[in-house]
Amino acid sequence: MRPRLVAAFTALIVLVITALSVPLGLAYASHRANRLLLDRRADATRFAELADRAAREGDRTALVPEITRYAELYGAAVRIRDRDGALVAEAGAMDADDTAATRTALSGRTTEDLPALGPFGPRAVLIAEPAGRDAQVSGAVLLLAPTGRARHDIALVWAALALGALAVLGCSTLAARGLARWILRPVTELDHTAGEIAGGRMEARVAPDVGPAELRRLKARFNAMADAVSAAMDRQRTFVADASHELRTPLAVLSLRLENLQPHLAAEGTAEHEEAMAEIDRLGALVDDMLALARVESGAAARDVDAVAELRPRLAGWQEVFAAKGLTLEVDLPESRHVQAVPDAVARIADTALDNAHKFVPEGGTVTVGMEGTVLRVADDGPGLPERERAEALGRFWRSGDHANVPGSGLGLAIAAELAKASGGTLRLLPGTPRGLVVELRMAAPPSGQP
Repeated sequence: MRPRLVAAFTALIVLVITALSVPLGLAYASHRANRLLLDRRADATRFAELADRAAREGDRTALVPEITRYAELYGAAVRIRDRDGALVAEAGAMDADDTAATRTALSGRTTEDLPALGPFGPRAVLIAEPAGRDAQVSGAVLLLAPTGRARHDIALVWAALALGALAVLGCSTLAARGLARWILRPVTELDHTAGEIAGGRMEARVAPDVGPAELRRLKARFNAMADAVSAAMDRQRTFVADASHELRTPLAVLSLRLENLQPHLAAEGTAEHEEAMAEIDRLGALVDDMLALARVESGAAARDVDAVAELRPRLAGWQEVFAAKGLTLEVDLPESRHVQAVPDAVARIADTALDNAHKFVPEGGTVTVGMEGTVLRVADDGPGLPERERAEALGRFWRSGDHANVPGSGLGLAIAAELAKASGGTLRLLPGTPRGLVVELRMAAPPSGQP
């Protein structure tokens, strides 16, 4: 946004400078052309007086030397014609068509305007002046005057204006950059802080004392909103953690009493007793998962961890579990792989994926754990999940309708997704090839750039 704002300020400054400097430059060029016209018309008037005297007296001895010296001194060309248009005298190289100028002068009129002058032209201008007294025109004086000095003066003034405009533009651009930085600094801080809060740093706040008054108010309200949201989340997490923790003791007591009742039950009550114990176990697992989820949401800082070092001890334990069910666990991991993650998060996410595979992959199936770069994949060749269910499976308490009789709380993948988010990564469920399910964990590389 800052480049666009600076570009807008700069464009406005360019328009203002152009609106001021271009008319000023053109005005000076017009002024210099008028001054040249007045100077050369004064010379042409003097030659007109000499030409009129020569026409009345028939003596051109004073006229010819005068125009010759003038042509040599100023590099100009002078041509004298009589009232019939015939050439009377000439000095210098008159390389311009003087037909229209002669007609103007013989009609008793003089040159009133010159063409617009600039640094690159025209190189000479033609000035016409009638010779004679009162209404009696006795001839015409044509003066082809060079414009070199006038063009030089115009070029100097235009160059000075251009340099001044560039200097003003440079200073104004620097000022525009500073102004844009000052205006957008609160926006940049808000963006950075919002990113930190989204990344899990709920304590991040912006400094409310920089920028325009309107944005300072916005930052103060943003901080107030962040405080309110953080407080609400803390209360929610505290409630879940406290409730989960407090429920563990009554459940343990209830489970113990049900076990103590077993010897006193009749044979027909054994089945109901076993179902009650199963429900107690399910409630205990649910409470443990809720407590684990609350701990994950309470926030843990991600840091540089060796994902392979975390995974290998867990995978060694799963090898025996899978072998007992007739499943094959294939492992393809590098010697070491450093990633940015919450400590133990990679292993816990892998545990969740492997536990689900152990539940749902039929005997004789294969589960593969592999890692490419900072991407961990746990793939199986089991029944998998349809696309709609894959999109919902990461939600809390989600259970597939086909697996309602399988033990579980429906929080395993939700906890794994929260762990991935807390680590700055993402967790996705993808279809396997040709069948099955792939649990993909994408993590960020550590800032140190370790392999």
